[in-house]
Amino acid sequence: MNDLPAAGVRIGAPSGANPRCKAVTAGRRMTKARGKDGRESERFVVPVKRGNRSQRDPAEGRERRIKMPLEGPMPNTSGFDRMSLELQRIADMARQRPQMCFTSLNHLLCADLLREAFRRLRRDGAAGVDGETWREYAGRLEERIPELLDEAKSGRYRAPPVRRVHIPKGTGSETRPIGIPTLEDKLLQKAVAMILTPIYEQDFHPGSYGFRPDRSAHQALKALREAVMGMGGGWVLEVDIRKFFDNVDHRHLREFVRQRVRDGVIVRLLGKWLKAGVCEDGSISHPDKGTPQGGVISPILANLYLNEVLDWWWEKTVRPCLRGRGRLIRYADDFVLVFEHESDARRVEAVIAKRFAKFGLTVHPDKTRLVRFERPGGGRPPPDQFDLLGFTLYWGRSRRGYWVMKLRTAKSRFRRGLRRIKMWCRFNRHLPIREQQKALSSRLRGHYAYYGLTGNFEALVAFRWTVVRMWKKWLSRRSQRAYLSWEQFEVLLERFPLPRARVVHSIYRAAAKA
Repeated sequence: MNDLPAAGVRIGAPSGANPRCKAVTAGRRMTKARGKDGRESERFVVPVKRGNRSQRDPAEGRERRIKMPLEGPMPNTSGFDRMSLELQRIADMARQRPQMCFTSLNHLLCADLLREAFRRLRRDGAAGVDGETWREYAGRLEERIPELLDEAKSGRYRAPPVRRVHIPKGTGSETRPIGIPTLEDKLLQKAVAMILTPIYEQDFHPGSYGFRPDRSAHQALKALREAVMGMGGGWVLEVDIRKFFDNVDHRHLREFVRQRVRDGVIVRLLGKWLKAGVCEDGSISHPDKGTPQGGVISPILANLYLNEVLDWWWEKTVRPCLRGRGRLIRYADDFVLVFEHESDARRVEAVIAKRFAKFGLTVHPDKTRLVRFERPGGGRPPPDQFDLLGFTLYWGRSRRGYWVMKLRTAKSRFRRGLRRIKMWCRFNRHLPIREQQKALSSRLRGHYAYYGLTGNFEALVAFRWTVVRMWKKWLSRRSQRAYLSWEQFEVLLERFPLPRARVVHSIYRAAAKA
């Protein structure tokens, strides 16, 4: 790293560097040209913005990128407007030069970026080990920003341990460990993530949908439906990575990061976050692998890890060897592989565990299975079903009588949602009716916003009806004389109505025909 220039651009990789990287900076580029006398001369070249190009499928080659928009809405502050242009320029450079390695990015870590990062943090997020909330930190934001920048760039910043809590996983007694950083750590992680996102977005596989700008779980489900309907059914390999966030190998992750980013400040901060301790039950431990699930920087690091381990391995090694068509659909660490032929699915199933083992990951033997998802008919037995992103996918008849892939709320998610509302009604039944109605309405609208997809209307109606019954039950238990008959409760519902079930996302308008 000592031979890398702090400014300027040099063509060619430095000694000991990854051959795929060219040492360049996010600023000016310096190239060598031969003069008339045959000697090499150096001149600065200003990148010229190219014209609009049609989006090409990255499956045709890794060097072909789809330009992705930057994260979040554009703020009104003129300071960050200038930063947005700089980040957009970096995104263009990363897209146009897939082999480029950025060695000078820390100048982007400035006061304007930190202010915007602070604005994008969740105001109701849980506090870390120091107990400081968003509102408390907001009171001293302006005086803390210069100190934080100086500590981060000089190397004096020390990443505090994350506070570990366990939340129900929804499958029996299993829990999911969540790491909660301090508010200041979240702020710095958010700023670094805003710098890294324009770069790595150009490298991420188009089949990845989790925690990326302008991508969602609904788009992943739509892509899965298009793949299944386009193949006329097939075989689905449902893979579960056991405790992915706890088993990310730090050595491999650093190598993946340095393929694109070698800025000393950014790399040093990422290393400190990986080495930060975990505070649980009053004791602090320092695991040698994993990245805290719940950290602001964790999603982009997880996507980067699986982008190298899975996505491009599938695209460049597996897909060219398939007899038929295949498709990868991934949302964070949840993914499925769709195959046209059973033989292709069996071959990949036999090697995918070995692929993950090379990078310190293990495949859950009980939750990983091959699903026969062929179109019904033709004397074949009924196809199986499988779950993805909270939905159960199955074959059903459309209104015109064609076989199409449908979805409904998964039973585990249905029960978990009702269990949470039941507990809320139980412990808040003494609140005023108006407050209960507002809270329950908010929860129902949130449920409709995610599960309100075409074909899932019956599950939405059943969910709302069960919530109505729960509300009546716990209102009747506020006291010995508080019992409500259904006639009385219907009058109450007319005055304090709950939102009716409705489909919010009609993503399956054009059903494919057989």
